[in-house]
Amino acid sequence: MASQQTLIIEAGRTERHYWRDLWRYRELFYFLAWRDVLVRYKQTVIGVVWAVVRPVLTMLVFTVIFGKLAKLPSEGAPYPILVFSAMLPWQFFANAFTEAGNSLISNANMISKVYFPRLIVPTSAVIVSFADFLISAILLAGLMAWYRYLPDWRILTLPAFILMGFAAAMGAGLWIAALNVKYRDFRYIIPFVVQFGLYVSPVGFTSAIVPEDWRLLYSLNPMVGVIDGFRWAILTDDRPLLSPEFLVSASVAAVVLCSGVLYFRRTEKIFADII
Repeated sequence: MASQQTLIIEAGRTERHYWRDLWRYRELFYFLAWRDVLVRYKQTVIGVVWAVVRPVLTMLVFTVIFGKLAKLPSEGAPYPILVFSAMLPWQFFANAFTEAGNSLISNANMISKVYFPRLIVPTSAVIVSFADFLISAILLAGLMAWYRYLPDWRILTLPAFILMGFAAAMGAGLWIAALNVKYRDFRYIIPFVVQFGLYVSPVGFTSAIVPEDWRLLYSLNPMVGVIDGFRWAILTDDRPLLSPEFLVSASVAAVVLCSGVLYFRRTEKIFADII
């Protein structure tokens, strides 16, 4: 006999039941994530090839512009590896931010008809973006094998920086998803933020070329710390990681995540009425 679950919606006690409901609706989370993966890779003309072509072309352009023409330092690593080690977290953030920002509008019919914790929708979008991250990670491994560039023990710390990138992407995604429901202008802001963020993040160059007087201000961008952490874990130079700039970026990522969850929860109750 199939088990039956009782859904309790109690006035004034939504917080008490909300986080328990997240676990109860885990099958919906799996369904949304799997559905989006199928849509992205199965119902497209070139499927997975697109997830390969985009970072490779970006890496080639940045390598030619910053490595060959501008001749910026590469910290002892081949310039393509320097760029691709930053493309990993940046592409994950950009995809997660974009998909999470549009996720509530894309699922408007479901949100307006049935109750479930809305936090499931942008979270599943962020998880789906992790599929692109894994494909890019395979490409980076192939690139490092091509250049015969082996990482050292610091590669074991990479999961910590993946979690830091997840916090930044999730927090920013929750902010933009909630704002996009209330103010539809934000759907036009999302591509601008992604494009602008690519240029102000150390993807094509290293943070070392930023003047020292500006580094603390520059580190307010949480992706600076995430990208520096990825390079510290992947490249085999002797750069120190724990600097005031890295701690600032890590703190901003934590603040973005916490404030994103709080703002999403505060506005979630009106999504069904205005979406």
